[in-house]
Formats: sequence, structure tokens, C-alpha cells
Amino acid sequence: MWSLSNHSRSCCAIPRLRRLSQLLAAALVLCPLIARAAPSDLQSPWDAQPIALTEGAYTCPVPPPFSKSLDVEGYYTDAHHSVVDPKMFEATRKATQAPEDLGRWTTQAADAYRRHGSRAAAACVYSLLDAAARAHAWADAMPTSQGSYEQKWLLAGVAVAYLKVRLSGVGTPGQEKDIRKWLGSVAGRAIDYVEQKERSPNSDAWNNHRYWAGFAVCAAGIAIGNRSDYEWGISSYKAGVDQILPDGVLPREMARAGRALHYHLFALAPLIMIAELAEANGLDLYSYRNGAIHRLVQLCAAGLENPAIFANATGVPQEDFDATAGTSIGWAVPYVRRFPNAQLSALLANVRNTSFWMWGGLPPGGTS
Repeated sequence: MWSLSNHSRSCCAIPRLRRLSQLLAAALVLCPLIARAAPSDLQSPWDAQPIALTEGAYTCPVPPPFSKSLDVEGYYTDAHHSVVDPKMFEATRKATQAPEDLGRWTTQAADAYRRHGSRAAAACVYSLLDAAARAHAWADAMPTSQGSYEQKWLLAGVAVAYLKVRLSGVGTPGQEKDIRKWLGSVAGRAIDYVEQKERSPNSDAWNNHRYWAGFAVCAAGIAIGNRSDYEWGISSYKAGVDQILPDGVLPREMARAGRALHYHLFALAPLIMIAELAEANGLDLYSYRNGAIHRLVQLCAAGLENPAIFANATGVPQEDFDATAGTSIGWAVPYVRRFPNAQLSALLANVRNTSFWMWGGLPPGGTS
């Protein structure tokens, strides 16, 4: 028998059911957006540091001129690849200005977002990268080795810039799709180059270029959720650390004569960055090969304070450079957070800016 009380409960239930239906419908609409915004199972060092969006202003530059390829030559004139020809260097600088501008501008915007929460800064990263993605910028196979070098350095910088903003919620679904596809394409080029060259034991597939390619591909793999690319980056770290001698020397970098110290530092940086990406995913690479990376760090720190160590080892005076520049020691920021080191901390105390666009701007843990 239908009672008044049953009727009342039924009447009250109808609005609740209607509201539940509306909520379910809304959830179905939002689910694809949530799925696109959510990180993959691969994490970055910045994922665990949420940023609150602000309406702080940010002036985004007009995208640089894009091209699909980069026909550029190197600028060293000797067998050690240590003596720079000024005219050739200037020609290379001009030829690579556009991709390097893209790397600098996206990393600067990403760090502005990380510092201030600026929605406009995060939107700038997406805008620049989406424009590059739609233009298939510098994503073709390169006709020269130098072009391939520039391609992977670009990938390293922009992949990290993307990782820094990917949880901002600012990117549109279309931008996310375009950018991830482009990053994956450029990562494939970096892998192809190394795998073609690694058949030769004396090629650039076994020196700092391999480590930079590994860092770039590892970062891109995290960005697009491609575990194969991530693992390829990890294997590149191991390929580098496998070469570290008991005294911390990387033989292929010591062979760079007057630039041996410079190239030890340049080789160490991407190895540290890969280790940091691995740490974010629960993998301790710092302990690989009984912590061989620490021997390289100790040698580089000693060389920063006393370049004569490298001059004596190579028989050649080391090229002058700024030991306090971010490009020389920015890698030490995440390192000393994990492994306190008074010598490195003292050197860092004199550094005003630890940013370098090739490793994505500020390193993990960096604030200046």
C-alpha cells in the first residue's frame, strides 16, 4: 500500500537523483580533462612541489623563426676539438640563435611560473612550445653532427620547461597533445643519432654528447609518459658512469686538451640531472658502480678551485672560464642537497645565478 510517508520519501529522492545525474554527467565531461592534466606514472622533481596560480603579469616573446632542420657546422680546428675558430663559432652562433632563443625563453618562463605562480608565465611556455610543435620545429634528421647536438640540447631545455609547468592546468588539451607528440618526435631523433654512432667505439656516442642525449630523452620520456625513452636515458647515465676512472677522470673528456676541465664539467651536468630525474622515480643512480659519480664530482670541484690539476694532466693550460658561472657549477645545487659538501657550498656561495637553459633553467632545488 502506497503511504504518504513513502510518497514523501519518493518526492524527496527525485531531486537528489536528478542532482546525482547532473554530477555524473559533469564528471564524464571533466574526466578527459583530468586524464590529460594528470601526470603519467613517471614523475619529475617538480611534480611534488605544487604551485598556486597567481595573476602576475608576464611578457611572452614572439616565437623565434622556426625551421625543421638545422644545417650548421662545428667550430673546432684541432684534433682534440679544443681550439675554437672565432669566425666559425660566430657563424654557428648565428645559425643556432633561433632554437637557443626558444630554449632560453621557455625555461625563463617556466622558472617565472615556479617562482611566482604566474598563470601568464605558464601560458607562455605552452604558447611557445605549441607553436614549435605545430611547426615541427627542428624535428627532422639533421644533416650534420653539430645540428644533432643542437637538437638534443634544445630537447633537454624545453622538455624540462614543460615538466615544470605540466601540472599548472594552464595548457589546453590541444596544446598538450601537440607538445607531447613533438617532444616524442625529437627524442626519437636523438636516439637514432646515438644508436647509429655507437657502433664506433671512438665516436661521440661515448662522450658527453651521449649523456646530454640521455638527459634530453629521459626528460622527454617523463613528459610524454614513455617509459622506453625514460629507460634509454637511464642507460645513458650508466654508459657515462661506466667510464669514470678511479681518480674521477673521464678519459674522453680529458682528451680535450685545453678544454678538459670545461668538458668534465659539461659532462657531469647531464649525469647529475639524469640522476635527479631517476630519484623522482624511486631509482638511486648516485650509488651506481659504488657511487662512481662522486669521484667525478670531487675531481670537478678540485678543478674549479685549481685548474692546474687539469693542466698538469693534459700538459696544456686550461682555457679561462668563470668558475662561478651557473653553467660551470649549477649542477651542484641538487647535488649538495643530497650530499652536503663544504667545498661545493663555498663555491656556490659566490654564484649569482645557477640557471642554464640547456638543463631547463634553474636546476632541481634551485631558486636563483
